[in-house]
Amino acid sequence: LVNDWELAARLSYFLWSSCPDDELRRLAAAGTLRDPKVLADQALRMVRDDKARALATEFWAQSLHVREVANLNEKNEKLFPTFDANLRLAISEETVLFFLDLFRADRPVTALLDADHTFLNETLAKHYGIPGVTGPEWRRVDGVQKFGRGGILALASVQAKESGASRTSPVLRGNWVVETLLGEKLPKPPPNVPRLPEDETDTDQTVRQLVEKHTRVAECAVCHVRIDPFGFAFEKYDPIGRFRDKDLAGRPVDTKVKLKDGTEFDGLDGLRAYLLTKKKDVIVRLFCRRLLGYALGRATTVSDQPLIDEMVTELDKNGGRVCAAVLTIVRSPQFRMVRGRDFDAGE
Repeated sequence: LVNDWELAARLSYFLWSSCPDDELRRLAAAGTLRDPKVLADQALRMVRDDKARALATEFWAQSLHVREVANLNEKNEKLFPTFDANLRLAISEETVLFFLDLFRADRPVTALLDADHTFLNETLAKHYGIPGVTGPEWRRVDGVQKFGRGGILALASVQAKESGASRTSPVLRGNWVVETLLGEKLPKPPPNVPRLPEDETDTDQTVRQLVEKHTRVAECAVCHVRIDPFGFAFEKYDPIGRFRDKDLAGRPVDTKVKLKDGTEFDGLDGLRAYLLTKKKDVIVRLFCRRLLGYALGRATTVSDQPLIDEMVTELDKNGGRVCAAVLTIVRSPQFRMVRGRDFDAGE
């Protein structure tokens, strides 16, 4: 086993990305941090602390590929003059606050998808068309699904990052769902793939119609039939994440989807329902694997599968609430023992 001081450091860098505070140091000096109840109490204290913001920015934003949104400045300024530094910062802050709340409020993993709240200030509320939010202060706002918000799918950080400078990108958005949310690996696209027009207004066809042409080419269809339908579900969100009924050329957008297996749904609400009913177990297990890898600072291995199974089981016993996964990790041999001496990942 690692000693109390080493355990304090592991716990602190896992949950805060910083050195232990006075409370952890006091417990380490007293030699009581390794007590299972003390360790659990400290882990819960730490995820509720403001310093857990590091967990939101480093783990969630990293694993879901929504970092660096504040620096996303390549959008067409003529088409999107409101997408300035102030708005980009607001979009980035919403993402961090949403992820932070998942841990601090001990929400279910599924709240990633079905949350009916978000965090807004006046700048972002105006961007989203949500009334009743004034001033620069950040606050939690409930009942946002009726405005097309709620959950990670509806974050402008996702929608803007997975778009082009002057048009949406069903391919990027669909690829994000397949690889980031579902953890599937896709091959690289073949060389010399024809490029789509950079601007939605530069063509007499919608972005969806142009993308659908790829499915008629055999070497492209293999991946596009998996990716594109998910991306089409996002088409009511423009390249900077605003809700819309028409594209930049004034044409109605089509969000009806039919997957390869015949499943049909419409828009982001349909995608959310599909993921929660058909892919919930995949998403929960992927969350466990990523959180464990983040906590250990290494890629997970086959020998970690029993611990991942235990995390999934503990989540199931506790209503899917994320802190059950955190506690399972900090109590585990992988977290509490010295790798290569007390704990051999190859055994």
